[in-house]
Amino acid sequence: MTPKHSRIIGTVLSPALHLWLRSQVSQVADLHVEITGGDRQIISGHIPQVNLAARHAVYQGLHLSQIRVTGENIRINLGQVLRGQPLRLLEPIPVTAELFLEEADLKASLGSSLLSNALTELFKTLLTPSVTTILTDPSSDGNISWSKVAIAENLLSLEGAILGTEGESTPVLVKTGIQLASGRELRLAPLQIYIAGELVERDLDSFPIDLGAEVDFKELALTPGQLIARGSIKVMP
Repeated sequence: MTPKHSRIIGTVLSPALHLWLRSQVSQVADLHVEITGGDRQIISGHIPQVNLAARHAVYQGLHLSQIRVTGENIRINLGQVLRGQPLRLLEPIPVTAELFLEEADLKASLGSSLLSNALTELFKTLLTPSVTTILTDPSSDGNISWSKVAIAENLLSLEGAILGTEGESTPVLVKTGIQLASGRELRLAPLQIYIAGELVERDLDSFPIDLGAEVDFKELALTPGQLIARGSIKVMP
């Protein structure tokens, strides 16, 4: 006879979790989910561990080549799920993750407002007053269109253009390494910014980016054509 908890996982939890995960992404090529837990734990809405693997997923316009995730001590609204309602998380989940981003997927992600706006805001924080004037000038709409990305050994290159209201544009090039200053902080070093082909004269080395207390990176690497990240994050309900 099949154990009771296996029937719950196979007929209720696994389909509900697949449905919930697919609702979080606009596209995914392969999605594999493995749920572990005992009878009493599952019935009480407590899942000790979930292992997730996906390829070519798209989340809010971000293209993810490969991602592997393990979540632990997950509490869900099992009673409502059994009555046909959508699965919901009841508490934050500590998650360990391994992420692979191919250069082509990162380029495709430049079209997402999430990544594009984040890059533009980061770029603006690095500018000298004279360059900031370009973005606030009436002839500029203050936006940057990012069009190209390249990943080399320990180097990320981004190309774009500051857009003008009359259709003109000013080329922008950013070249940077990405290092871990701590589990929650990235350091852009060495960092170079070019505006209209000219290097911005400013000490830009070791520019820090704080990702917040929910993030704990263990590894971040730039290899030719690929970005690899490993670490943990707390997923909020």
